[in-house]
Amino acid sequence: MPPESGDVRAWLVERGYTDRDLVILKYATLEGNRVYRREIASQALGAVTAAKDVSAEDLGTVEEPDLQERYAAEAKRMESTHDPDDEV
Repeated sequence: MPPESGDVRAWLVERGYTDRDLVILKYATLEGNRVYRREIASQALGAVTAAKDVSAEDLGTVEEPDLQERYAAEAKRMESTHDPDDEV
């Protein structure tokens, strides 16, 4: 499904875990310069999809060039191998 007006498509680029039983998901734009971060309890996680359509207001800026490059590469890889609604 295409993003709604004002939404930006971001692709899953990183998944991490904390010692507080939280899962951290990071979704980045194809350029790697914007990121959406979500923390959720592992018990409430549910399905994780390859992409999310998020409000531009909910995207943070990625300042570090190396991190931008890594996020862009991973976002493009995800886009080329998955449909946005694929569970990953």
